Amino acid sequence: MTETNGVATVAGESDEQTKSGLLSKINVRSILPLLGFLLIFLFFAVATGGKLVQVKNIRLILNSTYVLMIAAIGVFMIMSMGSLDFSQGSMIGVCCIVVCYLSQVNPVLAVLGGIATGAAIGAVNAYFHVRRQIASFIVTICTMFLLRGVVAFLTTNSPAQGAGYLQADLNNPTLLMAITIACLVVFYAVFTFTPLGSNLKAIGAGQTAARFAGIDVQRTKVLVYVAAGCITGFAAFILAIRNGSVTATGGNMMETQIMLALVLGGLPISGGAKVRFSNIVVGVLTYCILDRGLSMMGFEAAPKQLIMGVVFLIFLALFSDREGNQVIK
Repeated sequence: MTETNGVATVAGESDEQTKSGLLSKINVRSILPLLGFLLIFLFFAVATGGKLVQVKNIRLILNSTYVLMIAAIGVFMIMSMGSLDFSQGSMIGVCCIVVCYLSQVNPVLAVLGGIATGAAIGAVNAYFHVRRQIASFIVTICTMFLLRGVVAFLTTNSPAQGAGYLQADLNNPTLLMAITIACLVVFYAVFTFTPLGSNLKAIGAGQTAARFAGIDVQRTKVLVYVAAGCITGFAAFILAIRNGSVTATGGNMMETQIMLALVLGGLPISGGAKVRFSNIVVGVLTYCILDRGLSMMGFEAAPKQLIMGVVFLIFLALFSDREGNQVIK
């Protein structure tokens, strides 16, 4: 009897130790992005002789986050499902052209036009990915090249010029920051306090299990791609305010910047249960500080891209879900 109790006790202690070890791994993993952000911030604060923390440079860093932060919300939802979207940069370019043209008529029409254009492109992506069952990265790469051609065609003779009031009246850092914070707060509330967050994580963890849990996977995916397009369309309006016009390179490589920022924020490529809202904020801030810090240290485009690539691979290795790894859908 005693031996049996002893075995039971040892087994119980072993289970507790296993659970404790697992919880500690999860807790450490969840704070790694924040630790990485603090480490990068402190490194550049020292390496630049304190210039990074000067008020003017803090303002420049924040000014570079507005479009990226808003656009990252849509990509975050898509990646939470275990899918990818490489068309975001080109989509922003097309939406920004629409915004600039319609801004000549009315600012409200410009916002609605940008959002509607993004929704339409998102619906096209959703149709081929969800209805035609083509992998998301293949669909969105094709869309990326198509939209990049549209941007180049529409800006062949001259840049698409926005109305003067975009920069004169709306290009206010305080206003843009308030809009960005409002977008983040609204999305946080929706992601945390509605079924959306748990549904996206469930789909990312496994579509079959999500279906058995009662989630309409196809409908959710379609709605997410359309919603992500709407968010991108609104981000294009902010970009039009910042730049005032769109050239053939409008939005170029922004899809890479967004995904890089999200990975720096700790977002698992395969999505799932380890997705956190903080991945957006921490990731975008980390990316912008890294980009600005390297520029302040005098690195030109090529070496800067090399260094950022190395940092990206390090973070990817830290946050890749090796236990639940799966093919991107």
